[in-house]
Amino acid sequence: MSADPSIDDRRAEFARNAALESLLGDLNADMAWAEAQAIKRYQRQQPRLPSVFIMGPPRSGSTLFMQWLASTGVFSYPTNLLSRFWRAPITGARIQKLLTDPQYDFRGELQDFQCSTDFQSNHGKTIGALSPNEFWYFWRRFMPGNDYRPRAELERMVDANTLRAELTGMIDVLGRPFATKGMIFNENIPFMADLLPNAIFVWIRRRPEFNAQSLLKARQRQYGDMSKWYSFRIANYVELKDLPPVQSVCGQIASIHRSIRSGFDQLPSSRTLTVDYEKFCQAPHSTYEAIVKYLKARGIESPPYDGPRRFEERDSWRLDWTTPDEVRAAYNLFADS
Repeated sequence: MSADPSIDDRRAEFARNAALESLLGDLNADMAWAEAQAIKRYQRQQPRLPSVFIMGPPRSGSTLFMQWLASTGVFSYPTNLLSRFWRAPITGARIQKLLTDPQYDFRGELQDFQCSTDFQSNHGKTIGALSPNEFWYFWRRFMPGNDYRPRAELERMVDANTLRAELTGMIDVLGRPFATKGMIFNENIPFMADLLPNAIFVWIRRRPEFNAQSLLKARQRQYGDMSKWYSFRIANYVELKDLPPVQSVCGQIASIHRSIRSGFDQLPSSRTLTVDYEKFCQAPHSTYEAIVKYLKARGIESPPYDGPRRFEERDSWRLDWTTPDEVRAAYNLFADS
């Protein structure tokens, strides 16, 4: 059984590949010595380029946003390939660069790796070696388990020097600002902000009724049961987990929003950006200009926007047993409490 029992409850479509888990476990254990040597170079350093952490509730549009960031060419990010080296990410970044960077390809020997990202995903999973990965295995090395931990506990348990050194090393090897999902510490933004003083935090905020609908459908697809909790166990998980499904997911979303807002209130505005999912879909170039402004303030120039002009919004109502107004009202009860 895994450390997170909910993983074992997933339907077969979403179950882990035991053979892959075993192979990658052995590979990462064997690479640990090489990584320890790589880390030495970056001890007691801060990354020379900023990290951009994508925050927000599950099913808020974070995967599309991450894929879009990857497609701009401005950022490095954890790919499906890099994620397989969760215990050796600096070494993994070098391997990725060797296999996928055109300047290291000799007469087309490795052209099969020259794939681009698209905008398709399935519960956060993407297809392609260079498509974005959620990178949870890496983060769980430092924040094990699936439960909320208060800051005092994180300060005791997180190997901050190694975490910082590995992020510094990956950014140094890949040579671009590093964008990644950070929802695992939605409730601990100030802790990560202090650890990485140059980091930027981007909150993806979707209309609550549609966020809740997507979360309910995700519960059904993953577990065959809308009453099963989906994603990280937040601080008030025990209070919310056994509520009726609509109330449970609305409480989950409202609690995460409250935590992010609290975290943002403790940071200067130069380190936080709030992006409405619907507005982003309608005009991604506007979001690009906002992010570029943050990077320019840190001395980083970015090319003109050359990406999609819009994305299809998936905010249509598909539940026949409740209404958007009812779900929004349930969210407001938690948001106002």
